[in-house]
Amino acid sequence: MTAGGPPGRAAASPGRPGAEPPPRGRRRDQAIALGWLVTIWVLLWGDLSWGNLLGGLVVGGAVLLFFPLPPVTFGGRLRPGPLLVLLVTFLADLVSASAHVAAIAVRPGYRPRGAIVAVPLRIRTDLNLALTAEVISLVPGTLILEVDRDAGVLYVHVLDVRGPEDMTGARDRIRAVEQRVVRAIGSPAEVRRLSAPDPTGGSRP
Repeated sequence: MTAGGPPGRAAASPGRPGAEPPPRGRRRDQAIALGWLVTIWVLLWGDLSWGNLLGGLVVGGAVLLFFPLPPVTFGGRLRPGPLLVLLVTFLADLVSASAHVAAIAVRPGYRPRGAIVAVPLRIRTDLNLALTAEVISLVPGTLILEVDRDAGVLYVHVLDVRGPEDMTGARDRIRAVEQRVVRAIGSPAEVRRLSAPDPTGGSRP
């Protein structure tokens, strides 16, 4: 029993799992979520303009207001270097994948085969699941079909799969995206877990 509290209940602490974040932390998390939603909105339209920024703010604010998500606290740390690596790599993947999909589209008589790949992630937090899934879905040729939140598994549809080696390559690329996300914004403990042996059997970069 804790002094000043009801019998049989322990006082909640900010670091205790399941505890509600303080108001200041909650507002910060909402601001981060709104920033990501605006970024995704602008990327989907493909045009950075004041109209799209305003539209993203309106849509993002409506999503957070009418479809509130469970509290997702940000216990990580923003690292400028890995964040730049994540951005540059994402842009390079975007250009490369766009060229690949365009080549498939104009190839006469070619019918690409698709496959669904299950990718277990190393860090199974809601934030990592969401950010990794968003980065993957924004790259042409890959699409998130389902997220198993409990098991930390992404089910991804991959375009132009010709054999098992393509599925293995797609799985390795998705794990590499997750590692870049964690190194850019993850907590020190999460970054250390990337160096530990992979229980899912995936290869390290």
